Amino acid sequence: MSNPNIKLAKFAGFCYGVKRAVETAKKLKEENPDKNIYILGELIHNTDVIKELENLGIKTIYEIPAKGEGICIVRSHGEAPDVFEKIKNAGFEVVDLTCPDVKKVQQRAVELAKNDYFVVIVGKPNHPEVIAIKANADLYSSNVVVATTIEELAPYEAQIKSHKKVGVVVQTTQMVSSLNLVVNYLNTIAKEVLIYNTICQSTSMRQKEAKELAKESDLMIVVGSKKSANTTHLAEILKDCTKTIHIENDKELNKELLKGVETVGVTAGASTPQSIIDKVIERIRG
Repeated sequence: MSNPNIKLAKFAGFCYGVKRAVETAKKLKEENPDKNIYILGELIHNTDVIKELENLGIKTIYEIPAKGEGICIVRSHGEAPDVFEKIKNAGFEVVDLTCPDVKKVQQRAVELAKNDYFVVIVGKPNHPEVIAIKANADLYSSNVVVATTIEELAPYEAQIKSHKKVGVVVQTTQMVSSLNLVVNYLNTIAKEVLIYNTICQSTSMRQKEAKELAKESDLMIVVGSKKSANTTHLAEILKDCTKTIHIENDKELNKELLKGVETVGVTAGASTPQSIIDKVIERIRG
């Protein structure tokens, strides 16, 4: 079997928000070797990176203890304002590593809520980033909903019609197609729709480039965690273009799938470290 031609996407792997979070967490431990360093929730959706941080003595916690000491990191997805308070009240020093792009979405959502817009967040309701965006907007309005489909918005149709003004923000890693669907529907029922396309630059470029790559590939391999929103969206988008598989690492790559394949395109989510991408490429080369 001849080796397939491999094309690696330029925009594959860590985005700057993730890179900043991982590097800052490591630096904090280096500068404070005797302090406890905790991260509330997984810093990024990647098991290997979480393990690496644990080996350095940076612990992931899923609940805020009643009493604690040391540093507690808020991850790139952000948190609700009351969570920041709880961390401080427990006795931790807070280090906020919310991605600047995510912060912008929170600010836009708050602005809309304060100005009496009915706020629609296009995103997955149980995703940590979306939970935090909603919690920030909820402080200023009782009219904040999360949806990625028309079906999810339909129950609020009467409320939206009577509200006159609707404001839209988007989870940073969403698909443009979901935003378009929601906006087209809102345009038919609302008197005024104000849209902030807050999908981050890194997500847009990654999706656009991967689609181009898919056009010239017999097989697309998307590398990254199944829990990562931007990675799963990437795989969903590419499935419409060419044969696509989504794997977490090289161990999951079934070499049978490479039979008869001339060109393989490889891309990866924003929380996939370069070392994992390299191993997948090595395995393709065989």
